[in-house]
Amino acid sequence: MKCSKLLIAGILFLAACKDKKENRPDTTGITLNTTIERFDQDYFALDSNNLQDGMKQLGKKYPWFIHDFTANILGAGPLNDSNQVLPIANRHFFTSYFPVYQLVQKEQANLSGQEKELNQAFRTIKFYFPDYSIPRLVAYLGPFDAPGVALTDSAIAIGLQLYAGLDFPFYTSQQGQELFPLYISRRFEKKYIPVNVVKAVLSDIYPDKSVSFPLLEKMIEQGKYWWLNKQILPDASDSLITGFTNQQLEFCEKNEGLIWNLLLQSEHIYSTDPGIMKLYLGEAPGTQGLPPAAPGNIGQWIGLRIVEKFMEEQKTSLQPRKLMQLSPREILDGSKYKPR
Repeated sequence: MKCSKLLIAGILFLAACKDKKENRPDTTGITLNTTIERFDQDYFALDSNNLQDGMKQLGKKYPWFIHDFTANILGAGPLNDSNQVLPIANRHFFTSYFPVYQLVQKEQANLSGQEKELNQAFRTIKFYFPDYSIPRLVAYLGPFDAPGVALTDSAIAIGLQLYAGLDFPFYTSQQGQELFPLYISRRFEKKYIPVNVVKAVLSDIYPDKSVSFPLLEKMIEQGKYWWLNKQILPDASDSLITGFTNQQLEFCEKNEGLIWNLLLQSEHIYSTDPGIMKLYLGEAPGTQGLPPAAPGNIGQWIGLRIVEKFMEEQKTSLQPRKLMQLSPREILDGSKYKPR
């Protein structure tokens, strides 16, 4: 009997894997060779006794990124001979962060796995959005308050200071925890790079227009982005896509009906109050009014479930471009969403 159950479970697992693969778009005809260009390695390989000349060489190699680094990361303006602030700021940053760079390299010296994932993701993006120009990728090391992923005019910049691994000393220090509480810093691993890059691309293709929406409509609009992220990175776990822990996901799945009913009873779903929005959407250690196991940003997860239910109700496959054009109200009405 036990063997039979294992056999059935195995068959169901293989069938699910096969179905998952068959539902993927055929991207074999799309050729891309995206690499993560390592500005961080080139920068910290400079001669510390001759940084200014070294920066000029970097400017020739990275003309499309050097200004973003000197002006936005160092906060010291453009790279030119008349800028007297840059040499001082550059030397201070180089000497202060060189030890950080050495520690980060233990985790980040090789990003080939992330490049492979992003190559496949970009081919899928090109399949769904053929007119979109795939940006260059560049890795840099910046101050800890610099973004982990940022769109520039010419590239997507990946800040490796926020992907150094769970045990990175700064994250666990008092200063680090004040800047990034544990519920945020536990996601500072390089496995999150592809997901975060894809999120940046999607926000570039579809800028968020839900600022004035009431809560429920904003939840669904945000849920569309997670749904699309899952289509582009089908092998990524729900934990990576949502940022929830496995325990938090388990709570949401087991209590989906309860969460939805509490939302309905509170009538918060009709609210446009910023305080209510903050309660259900965005970074937080939990959701007030729900058990401690409930994650923050639970509203986006409900929005994702409504989108998934809507897609299940469709009699024919619906392309992501079409879904993103639908209003939250159309999706809600078509989803017949009534979780138990």
